Amino acid sequence: MNERQRGDHPYQGREAALATKHLKERVFGEPLRKAIGLSLHVPSGLDTDLLGTFSGEVERHGTPREVVLRKARLGMNAAGMTLGLASEGSFGPDPRLLFIPADHELLAFIDDDMGIEIVEQILSRKTNYAQDAARTFEDLKEFLTRACFPSHGLIVRPNTGLQPGLLFKGITKVETLKEALERCAHASQDGLAHVETDMRAHMNPTRQQVLREVVVQLGRRLAALCPECQTPGWGLVDVVRGLPCEWCGAKTELICMEIHGCPHCEYRENVPRSDGLSVASAGDCSWCNP
Repeated sequence: MNERQRGDHPYQGREAALATKHLKERVFGEPLRKAIGLSLHVPSGLDTDLLGTFSGEVERHGTPREVVLRKARLGMNAAGMTLGLASEGSFGPDPRLLFIPADHELLAFIDDDMGIEIVEQILSRKTNYAQDAARTFEDLKEFLTRACFPSHGLIVRPNTGLQPGLLFKGITKVETLKEALERCAHASQDGLAHVETDMRAHMNPTRQQVLREVVVQLGRRLAALCPECQTPGWGLVDVVRGLPCEWCGAKTELICMEIHGCPHCEYRENVPRSDGLSVASAGDCSWCNP
């Protein structure tokens, strides 16, 4: 891996368009300045909700990767810049522990001058993601604790579906929550209001922590230059599976090697797992634990 000093980095003193309407510049700005000297510009009036909303009134079309790249280009086009940045989050059950919620964050960086696109991602169980149905404020006591209210915002709508004028976002006050509950429960066919955590970045400090983790990851990736062509973005591009079982030595489905590569040229290198693990637990072996 080849990494220059920050002052010699290709992005030192440059600016990238950040596509956001939820104050993500407060999370992304400092880590990227420290890592590579890159500054961020948020285009005014940009409506990223056109690509989808957590509350469901605008459906997201395409995979998260497709959407995050589309969002980055939306910001680049609005700002007339050749460097772009955007993030996209998805929330739901953890793929391995289905009863535990997880936050899957993707962070995309595009450089049209060098012709590269890089998408870093992180899957974290660090989230307050939750939802409930309630008739009154008293019904929500346990839920509000899990949702970290009022430091984290809430969204309220009728439980039987979206209705015009009855979608309340960014609720952080008890009185506002009570009013939204009453109106939405009254309008719902089942007499209940649907309450969910507001996962937009500016309403969710816990999500901000995960976004900081992924932007540090991206900064580290962009700071690393390709050993062959010196393009920023050298890092993980693929994996090789087959980590041997600690008991029988048979290959498992776990990763045994990482493939690092350049986003611009075809140069690749096989390297050991970054966590240093050299054998798999017998519990992950289809022979020892069928």
